[in-house]
Amino acid sequence: MPLLKIQTNQAIDETTAKTLIKDASARVAELLGKPERYVMVSLEHNPDMVFGGSDEPLAYLELKSIGLPESRTGELSSGLCKLLNTSLDLPADRVYIEFADAARHMWGWNEGTFQE
Repeated sequence: MPLLKIQTNQAIDETTAKTLIKDASARVAELLGKPERYVMVSLEHNPDMVFGGSDEPLAYLELKSIGLPESRTGELSSGLCKLLNTSLDLPADRVYIEFADAARHMWGWNEGTFQE
């Protein structure tokens, strides 16, 4: 149910991309306390992007999950920024993250939804 989308203007080789999405999947599961089998990560790299008028390395992330705790977005931001810094040498001040709490009935999977 958690979905992390990563967009960056950096060119990333295939090996780095695969390592990043696998590391991100494990990190999201750990940060949210959810089974990794439900985590999805997508990566889009090397698009035309600017941040603050500069095309220096940057990233935009979207983290969406059922029950995303608003009280922990600072911690989630820190964890994801550290991941990008380690993986891509990306400074935290060049990262924007959008958090979204998805309603169970609005998240489909396996011919149904996660509604209780």
